[in-house]
Amino acid sequence: MQKRNILIIGIFVVVGLAFWYTLTRSTDEEIYVENIQKERERQFRFLKFNLDSPLEDHQKSELTSLSFYPIDMSYRIRAKMVPAEDRRMLEIPMTDGTVEKYLKHSYAEFQLNGQPLRLLLLQAAKESDKRNFFLAFADDTSGEETYGGGRYINLRQDGKNSITIDFNMAYNPYCAYNPDYACPLPPRENVLEIPIRAGEKDYKKD
Repeated sequence: MQKRNILIIGIFVVVGLAFWYTLTRSTDEEIYVENIQKERERQFRFLKFNLDSPLEDHQKSELTSLSFYPIDMSYRIRAKMVPAEDRRMLEIPMTDGTVEKYLKHSYAEFQLNGQPLRLLLLQAAKESDKRNFFLAFADDTSGEETYGGGRYINLRQDGKNSITIDFNMAYNPYCAYNPDYACPLPPRENVLEIPIRAGEKDYKKD
């Protein structure tokens, strides 16, 4: 086979692989976005119609949508889990002045927009599945674009020493909708000085 023909075939292979990669990545992103949208719709329907919703009846009747930041895959982070050296039970303050016990389990270390970050992962005292974690955080949008008491993400360890944190899944605690509820406040380790413009916005703001 002539060298020219080999070169042409090679070009077609490279172009074909690039097209396949682009198509696969596009499909993966579309599925990801679709799944996030489904979860947001499920969250809306729970608040709007479920008997266990924190919303009062008049709030339910007025609720037409929830406000979220645009879905951004750059806020889906793979983090390294570093065990806490002083692992112990902590009394986390609640919005009503009481406390609730959580295990200070480990830290999630990662980079976001080139900045190194470290967040404390908590585990409920009665959690039976030791791969499940609770992340409460506040950031530079708290009290402005998002709820002032911070937001939550439910996490599940998906690697031996790693965990995926998806800020697009950040949601408001019940007390963001109804002050009669008591909610855990973010520990000081999880108060970020940068904005996290992903996930749910303040219930009362556009």
